[in-house]
Amino acid sequence: MSTPGAGGSGPRRPTMADVARLAGVSLKTVSRVVNNVPTVDRELAERVTSAVAELGFRRNDMARNLRAGNTSATVGLLIEDLANPFYAGIAAAAAQYALEHDTMLITASSEENAGRERALLLEMCQRRVDGLLVVPAGDADHVYLRPEIERGTPVVFLDRPPRNLLADTVLIDNAGGARQAIEHLVAAGHERIGVISDWLSISTMAERLTAAQEALERAGVPYRADLIKYGLHTVPDAQAAVTEMLAGPEPPTAIFALNNRLTLGALGALDNRLRPDAPGGTPGHPPRTPHHGATPGAHGAMGDRPGPGGGGPGGGGGRVELVGFDDFETAAFVPWRLTVVSYDVREIGRMGAELLFRRIAGDRSRPRKVVVPTELIVRSVG
Repeated sequence: MSTPGAGGSGPRRPTMADVARLAGVSLKTVSRVVNNVPTVDRELAERVTSAVAELGFRRNDMARNLRAGNTSATVGLLIEDLANPFYAGIAAAAAQYALEHDTMLITASSEENAGRERALLLEMCQRRVDGLLVVPAGDADHVYLRPEIERGTPVVFLDRPPRNLLADTVLIDNAGGARQAIEHLVAAGHERIGVISDWLSISTMAERLTAAQEALERAGVPYRADLIKYGLHTVPDAQAAVTEMLAGPEPPTAIFALNNRLTLGALGALDNRLRPDAPGGTPGHPPRTPHHGATPGAHGAMGDRPGPGGGGPGGGGGRVELVGFDDFETAAFVPWRLTVVSYDVREIGRMGAELLFRRIAGDRSRPRKVVVPTELIVRSVG
């Protein structure tokens, strides 16, 4: 149950005064009940408990900071993996924006676990944060946040849309980026293109894989089930999948990895393939540098195209070309031809924070969807 704001400005969080009014008791009695004082009369405690449940009241655990003279302006940020540079970029931008607005940012990680996500977000609401920035877990249903929004806690979703909830969202152009990647590889002459994806329960992965498949079909590239691998969540997962592809009778001449972890796994597999002493290594395939006079191909790729029979280890010559969705700092230093689908990751965090602070300031307009554009960048020519 939401409580009307002053002057019709929208719902607000219920207060102890609201609970006292509904229960017909004093503020002191409400305070003693919510703080679990055991000496409260049972009948009064039950009335307070019933009013708390009806109103959806939550104790303000941040209030104790006021006694020390601290500000209670706080927003929460929930991301998937604190160690991933992608999420670190989002967090850095959001933290900077919060700092510029004299607000503290609390950051937590759900580790792609929907149950952990729910527990952390509701705990942040319990602490009375002023708003939430959320990168949702892949299989989470966000209907549980609807009461929090109705009580006045704004929520902005980053990178992935919410499920069963209308809210502001900042997304990457996943479909456009995936199409660019496949069109680049097709223009370079590749016909055997491997695609590796994370869990398809993650909306960004499903969107990128669908767009890649559609681009391959439009280009007339025959469908090869053995060159489509998904459900790969870690670097070792991706490395094993690409190693298996390269060991096949018709290995890919190019790989499209749908996120930065998978790109790193693919690089590991390609590196091992060229080292005779490595598991699965192929004698006679030393690393090769581009020849003098090689000219840029489509989107700036080096112009030595795979010949008949395909390139890559075990494919009749030439090196496997790699395109990865997501840029990363060391991409320019890898010993492989590497192109990335790049975008401004900090812009995701900054725009999300900007939308959130507008909501905190009282913006009651319809939920917005903002899409961050992508571009294809050649990071390394091997």
